[in-house]
Amino acid sequence: MSKFRKGGSKELPAVNTASLPDIVFMLLFFFMVATVLRKNDVKVAQILPAADQTEKLQKDRSVYIFGGKPGEGYKQFGTEGKIQIGDKFVNINEVQPAILEEREKLRDELKDRVMVAFKVDKETNSGLVYDVKQELRQANLLKVIYITTQTEDAVSQ
Repeated sequence: MSKFRKGGSKELPAVNTASLPDIVFMLLFFFMVATVLRKNDVKVAQILPAADQTEKLQKDRSVYIFGGKPGEGYKQFGTEGKIQIGDKFVNINEVQPAILEEREKLRDELKDRVMVAFKVDKETNSGLVYDVKQELRQANLLKVIYITTQTEDAVSQ
């Protein structure tokens, strides 16, 4: 029969951390791939109207126009409805060049099939929307979509 010794070490064995950098790298890579960064910082208030018919918006070929009163951090721009294209406010006479500039940022094969997505606050003056639509007609951008409150779906014109 063998005897058991009581004099042995009572410490826990060391934890092998050789695979820890691999795990951290995998998690970092996963979050880098899965995270979607917002393209534009919306500077206008957004309370969107509800819609009764919706269709999914093709985001890769869309140019966004935001309309509404300036948001909380942008009160220095006044209280009247403003137009935001990209990350800047534009006047009516600057809409066409700004939209064409945003269209140039799209891939070459999507430039001819671009859709303009309106994301306009429900309390925005309809004259402002009408003026923007006239500028879009002059730029020959006729596919206009209105974004509603139903999870970024769109109502097609």
